[in-house]
Amino acid sequence: MTHPFLDLTPLSAEHFASIEDRVARLMNTSATQDVVIMQGEALLPLEGAIRAAAGPGTVALNVITGPYGQTFGDWLRDCGAAVHDLAVPFHAAVTADQVRAAFAEHPDIDFVSLVHAEAATGNTNPVAEIGAVVREHGALFYLDAVASIAAEPVLPDAWGVDLCVIGAQKAMGGPAGVSAVSVSARAWERMAANPQAPRHSYLSLLDWKQRWIDGGRKALLHAPAQLEMLALEACVERIESEGLDALMARHASAAAATRAGTLALGGGLQPYVHEARDAAPVATTLRAPAGTDARELVAKALAGDPVLPLVAGGGALAAEMIRVNHYGPQATRGVVQSSLAALGGALAEAGFEVDLEGARRAVAAAWA
Repeated sequence: MTHPFLDLTPLSAEHFASIEDRVARLMNTSATQDVVIMQGEALLPLEGAIRAAAGPGTVALNVITGPYGQTFGDWLRDCGAAVHDLAVPFHAAVTADQVRAAFAEHPDIDFVSLVHAEAATGNTNPVAEIGAVVREHGALFYLDAVASIAAEPVLPDAWGVDLCVIGAQKAMGGPAGVSAVSVSARAWERMAANPQAPRHSYLSLLDWKQRWIDGGRKALLHAPAQLEMLALEACVERIESEGLDALMARHASAAAATRAGTLALGGGLQPYVHEARDAAPVATTLRAPAGTDARELVAKALAGDPVLPLVAGGGALAAEMIRVNHYGPQATRGVVQSSLAALGGALAEAGFEVDLEGARRAVAAAWA
């Protein structure tokens, strides 16, 4: 059997490096940090970076604005780090003043972990302001930008981020099977000094440093995920063609239109993130009306159009949260209008009064 995805010429180290360079440019860090493309979903570099940089003696400030922040705290504790959690309500964002207060209470903090945009809860954090506080105290700054990359600015250099992890499967509209991390010089130094940093392991960033980067990117550590790498290349080409600024503007318009349309729709549906400034452009979360189950509303909404990017919240949020995943190819006015119309139909079926035409007009007016 022949197939266009089979029997491909093996991906060369040179081709791999060229894709890596384009991703580095997308991350605005090609000149000052090393960017490594990891052969797995973004959890691979997220966990690998923490296990490389943290260990006994590390004092970490772990900011929790959603489920990924909780996961990072678990990894840090497993590494032997002393962890101070800074948890804020999932309907809000953390502030630079809260981070500053944490440093004042625990001046020995030397590692800060933060999620930029939490797609699961729909909030986004002010990384530039937080980064300035982290730099004042000399701590290593670790950032999960998996959901924010291509939906809003991600500037590791300008923000003083030492470890910045991205994935292609959300706003970039690319594959889930590969990811990337940018690493500063002082992050490499921290890893090299950590006796617990993974070596000779799929989690090891130091292996990539020694065998790939320091070797002039001439020989790959192992056979690359060829199809995913080619998909990543095509994804970056599409972003370059549209323009990163245009892509981010499209996501911002989708978020603003979803929020405005929700408020106009009525029926008891409300934005989950209270303040628009704290809402992530990659996805909008909504609070289901009292007395309803978000899972049932989503199921009814999808019955007429199962391809709409609507899902109920995860875990403890499943009954109360609806998420509109307007990212990547779904960041369009048509998708936003169709999603709200479907939710409005589900609410009307449940006996709520909704204004479908008002929602349509609000979406059109809010779309920049």
